[in-house]
Parts: sequence; structure tokens; C-alpha cells
Amino acid sequence: MSFEASNAEIAYCPRIDLAVVIPTYNERGNIPELVARIEEALTGLDWELIFVDDDSPDETAEVIREYACRDCRIRLIHRIGRRGLSSACIEGILATTSNYVAIMDADMQHDETILPRMLETLRQDSLDLVIGTRNAEGGSMGQFGQARVMLSRMGQKISNTVCQCRISDPMSGFFLFNRSFFNEVVRQLHGGGFKILVDMLASSERPVRFAEVGYTFRSRKHGTSKLDVNTGVEYLFLIIDKLTGFLIPIRFAAFSLVGAAGAATHLALVALLMFHFQWHFMSAQVAATFVAMTENFFLNNLITWRDRSLRGLRMVTGLFSFWVACSFGAWANVVVARSLVQSGARWYMAGIAGIILGSVWNYSIANLFTWQMPKRARPAPPLEIPAYDSELVP
Repeated sequence: MSFEASNAEIAYCPRIDLAVVIPTYNERGNIPELVARIEEALTGLDWELIFVDDDSPDETAEVIREYACRDCRIRLIHRIGRRGLSSACIEGILATTSNYVAIMDADMQHDETILPRMLETLRQDSLDLVIGTRNAEGGSMGQFGQARVMLSRMGQKISNTVCQCRISDPMSGFFLFNRSFFNEVVRQLHGGGFKILVDMLASSERPVRFAEVGYTFRSRKHGTSKLDVNTGVEYLFLIIDKLTGFLIPIRFAAFSLVGAAGAATHLALVALLMFHFQWHFMSAQVAATFVAMTENFFLNNLITWRDRSLRGLRMVTGLFSFWVACSFGAWANVVVARSLVQSGARWYMAGIAGIILGSVWNYSIANLFTWQMPKRARPAPPLEIPAYDSELVP
């Protein structure tokens, strides 16, 4: 059979006007109403709905899969062993062929009824993206308390330091964009955390053409908010990453910040033990060292290596290996600093060199041993597909 004949028999795939990508984690209760709302809002458009689920314990993926079996416009990407809103959005975007893609949350706090207006605005004005905003004309934070509003405003000010444009709601998780713009920035994306819009804006090498459409932020009906300490930490790492231009590995920057906190604890404890409890300096130094290393371990477990966080017995063995790693790092710090001083270097330069060497050592060993990457399961052997008999093929 010729290529031309085969190609002619391929079924025509209709153009998709809009793909809506929705990352999910424990959103089982919201899926039925969310699907119904989007179907109603996008009446008259050729659309597809792509859910990207991070293996939700409440079996959100199973609910979505049932809808996908009944409606080919609904698709599921079920991720196992990966976690994160931004990376989920990126995978969902790459999975669609549509030239126009929208991102929104699964908690129904975003107003799906403005999607057609956002798409029309993007097309008519040849824009890069259109943002659903809570902070401009027609927008509102709804019934959220003053503390949440203040937190959003603070995030807005921080975000505008790295974005390539001034927008009213850079913290928005509800926006629609042109695929050509995404293709421009995708290889510069940080890909971590929860603020994919800030990541895209900060990754652009040119002024971004954008518009904003106001909407009222609704209250969550089912499930629980994902806003916690780690969300703030992820956001901070994104900002640092964009400000430093990838010069400093973000995990090493987090490790250094945790180390600075440990150094402050160390000095404060030495002073307390010496001047209040009358301990000898060496005794206070040893006690403070172990307290600071222990504090650093738990903070690093919570923040720096949160994606490989240790639990149960592994936390005990991890703490021991971290003590050993930091002990060698401290020894290397002292040896290098002393050698530099003896060779004529100024004491503060020697001290800084020792700290840098010790930090790099501690980070490297902790990364390799304490929080080593989990071993991948051995891949299954390839399926043996029997050769077909060409005489049986019509």
C-alpha cells in the first residue's frame, strides 16, 4: 500500500479551539461539577480538557478516567513519582496540539465563564497571554480574609521584581496563552513550585503582550487548600532562581540559607551555655555543634530536599549520616582556614574560604548519601510481540 493511499485513509482530526489544562491533587469531590461547568462555558467551541493528576490518594485519577472513557474531549495524565503544580502544567501543555491553552485550578475558585472572553481577547489583539485577575477592574478576592489578601498583595510586589511586565495579579493561577509564546519560554522555565505564570513571565526575553480580564475569586467547596509553608518556600526559590539567572543551583541556595540559620543557632547556644550556665567553651562548642547540625538536618529535610523527604527509620539513619558529613565538613573548614592563615592570607578571607569549602562538601555528601535519589525499579522486560504474517494482512 502506498504512503499516499495510507495517508488518505487517516481520519481527520478537528482543530481544537482551546485546551484547558488542570493539575489535580486530592480534588475528587470537585471533578463532576468542574467538568459540567467547563462544558457549559465552552459551548460552541472545539475544546479538550487535560487533567494532570499527581497520583492523588483520594483516587481523583479514577474519577477523571471514568469521564475520559465517556468523552474523548477529556484526557488524563496520571503521574506517579512526580509532584508539583508547575511541572504538571508543563506536561499538560506539551500534551496538546491546540494553539491556545488555558491553565486553571480544579478547586472551582476560578471563574470558567470568562474563558471564551479571554480567548477572544487573545485572538483579536494578537496577544501572548490573557490573565484572569482579581486585582483589576471587574475583579475581586471574594470572601477571603484580610490576611489572605495581604499575602497575595505581598506576593504581587515580589513577583513584579522578576517579571518582564507590570500586571495586577502575577500570582494568578488562571490564564490563557498562545502556544508560540510558550515555545519561546519553555526551555528557560524553572518548572518548580506553584506559580507557573510568574515563571513564564520571568522567563521571557522580550516584553510580553498581555491583557487582563477581571473575575471574582470563589470559595472552595470540596477538598483542602494546598497553600502551606512549602508553597511559600517554593515561591521564594523561584524568585531566587530568576534573580540569579540560574548561576546558583536552587537546592544549594536553600542549603546555604538553612546553614545560615544553623550558624545563628550555634552562636546563640554557645553564648547561652557559656555566659548563663558557665560551661567551658569547648563543651559549649560541641553541644552547640550537634544542636545546630540536628536543626539543619530537619530543616533540610523539610525544605531543601522536600521532594526526597525522609520518614520513619530512614530519618534516623539519615540524621546519623548528616552528622558524619557535617563533621568532616567542619574539619575541612578548620584545616583549610588554618593553612591559608599560615600562608599569609587575612583571617576573614581564610574563614570565608573555609566556610565555602565546608558548605560545598556538606551539600555534596548530603545529596549523595543522606538524601540520595531513590533507586528506580528495574524496568520490565520488553513485551515479545509476535511477527505477523503478511499474507493475512489485507
